[in-house]
Amino acid sequence: MPANTIKTVGRIFTRDEIRMLNECSNTMGLLAVGSTWAVIALTFAVLAWASTQPAWIAIPTFALGLVVLGGRHLALAILHHDAAHQSLFRSRWLNDFVGDWLCARPVWNDLAKYRAHHFVHHRKTSQPEDPDLSLIEPFPTTRASLMRKLARDLVGLTGLKYLLGRVLMDAGVVRWTVASDVVWLPREGRRWWSYPLEFVKNAWGMMLTNALLLAASWASGHALLYAVWVLAYLTPYPLFLRIRSLAEHACTERSTDMFANTRTTRAGWLARMTVAPIRVNYHLEHHVLPGVPFFRLPLLHRMLRERRVVADPPGYLDVLRIVSSGAPRDASTARP
Repeated sequence: MPANTIKTVGRIFTRDEIRMLNECSNTMGLLAVGSTWAVIALTFAVLAWASTQPAWIAIPTFALGLVVLGGRHLALAILHHDAAHQSLFRSRWLNDFVGDWLCARPVWNDLAKYRAHHFVHHRKTSQPEDPDLSLIEPFPTTRASLMRKLARDLVGLTGLKYLLGRVLMDAGVVRWTVASDVVWLPREGRRWWSYPLEFVKNAWGMMLTNALLLAASWASGHALLYAVWVLAYLTPYPLFLRIRSLAEHACTERSTDMFANTRTTRAGWLARMTVAPIRVNYHLEHHVLPGVPFFRLPLLHRMLRERRVVADPPGYLDVLRIVSSGAPRDASTARP
């Protein structure tokens, strides 16, 4: 954490408060991961039941199942994000093992690579070196442009592009990233067989965890349920991921002040089910104290509000209006 951030946080909180806020819990971590997978299993069970029902029941149930599974894809991504910060569990081993194999790999991610990438984002938020800058660079944009982007997410075009990017990254063709920028890697000295070998080396964890999901679906007598899991990854998940990313940093100030370059967003039950699982909407609080576990972020937010450090945050619809305003970035609209 930069020295100026430490100094600022030190003026807001006492050391005992910081110690209390940073206290992690293995029990809460296991509940978060377990409940996420329980919702996934229950959704699969409901979809299996719906497949035997008339179309007027099966079709809306299938649509709702896609939304729920897309939200749980994002929940797994947030859980491995927390594990990258060593804040999901008190135990380092649980953070690394559960965070990687039960959270990151099933959604085609890699905890170690993500951790190295993401920590640069925290050190260089909104600066030219920020690896996530490409996610918010085009904003603000026009309402028509935003609607086109969201439509591409919803119909799966963004998901297919994302899937291709994952293949190219794991094959060593492009540099690994979770942002949208593409950096091609050197090809000198490589043969055609180098790429599939590199892919298997990097993607075997994803293939193993997803093979287990497919096997479980097959064993239940509903192998096509795995196709719904993949479809949710390609359609609502990119949409939820984009909205979450926009809410965190888009149209905020380009400065080193974390209270100006990061946003917390108000989240109701629908947002928590889709774009803001695992308290990820408390993003400003996360940047203030990155080691605070998800279940203490609301407390951290209340403490910041009580000390008049932050204002009442906008909702997700408010953020979508801001990022589609088509107006220049303005400090008056950038703050939460």
